[in-house]
Amino acid sequence: MVHANCSAKDSVTGERVAIKKLLRPFQSLVHAKRAYRELRLLKHMKHENVISLLNVFSPDDSLESFQTFYLVMPFIPLDLGRVMKIQKLNRRMIGYLLYQILRGLQYIHSVGVVHRDLKPSNLGVNENYEIKILDFGLARQTESEMTGYVVTRWYRAPEIILNWMHYNQTVDIWSVGCILAEMITGRVLFPGGDYFDELNKIIEVIGSPQPSLINKMESKHAQDYLKMLPPKQKKNFKEIFPTMTAPEIDLLEKMLELDPEKRLSATECLAHPYLAEYQDSDPDSPVQKYDDSFESLDLSIAEWKSLSHMEIMTFDPKNPSQRAT
Repeated sequence: MVHANCSAKDSVTGERVAIKKLLRPFQSLVHAKRAYRELRLLKHMKHENVISLLNVFSPDDSLESFQTFYLVMPFIPLDLGRVMKIQKLNRRMIGYLLYQILRGLQYIHSVGVVHRDLKPSNLGVNENYEIKILDFGLARQTESEMTGYVVTRWYRAPEIILNWMHYNQTVDIWSVGCILAEMITGRVLFPGGDYFDELNKIIEVIGSPQPSLINKMESKHAQDYLKMLPPKQKKNFKEIFPTMTAPEIDLLEKMLELDPEKRLSATECLAHPYLAEYQDSDPDSPVQKYDDSFESLDLSIAEWKSLSHMEIMTFDPKNPSQRAT
């Protein structure tokens, strides 16, 4: 599915908005379901550090003629990748950006969603350095069956590279760890040239997985491959990141934990001493879980199209508390 993007001025509010056009979203079953998924996810998200849907419309006036639709979202002028190319981030700015990323991620995870494709270009930044997590085109709920070829390679958690069929929300924490290292050092942490090179670059720094972790892997191919590799010791982060402070190193090591079950959650990262100055004693409001029961439906293109059309027709841009039905 191809997207066309532009910005415009909202004639009612006067605010600048981003408009994303989905071109030929119903060309295949995969595209039709993906379009419906993205629409449902955007309708559900309601958090200041997560992109949300302001409006959605179609130029087609009936279900029979329905071929495309437009998503209207807040306009975000830059992304973190571009910001890092334009300027060197100071420590205070890095802490503030990381705090916002983790707050948005904590919300996403609390509603039961894994983003799966966090990278600098998917983190929108405005002129006040306020973050919004973007692009839920790959996101699905935690327990869904997933493939290993969905996340931008450089920020991909090792359990995705190793192609376990089930993984959890901490794949996103690994990605944020890679982003944190990049913000501090100004360079990509694991710039793998291909699937195997990426894994080797990770092991070169993090060390070989323990036998207990290898034995937990569902993929026999992954087990055999890792057992074949020469053992590597974890490098001393103080030596490879000489400019990092002790709290930065401690948090980074806990985010870049090979075993996803030992990796910190977003909530645990937010409670880390590195982010002490941003910690808020007021708990976030209870969230409504995202319902992705539709993922198990075996529908035709026409049926997915009908569901998308219904979501668009029932969307009320004047109701900020609206959730996906």
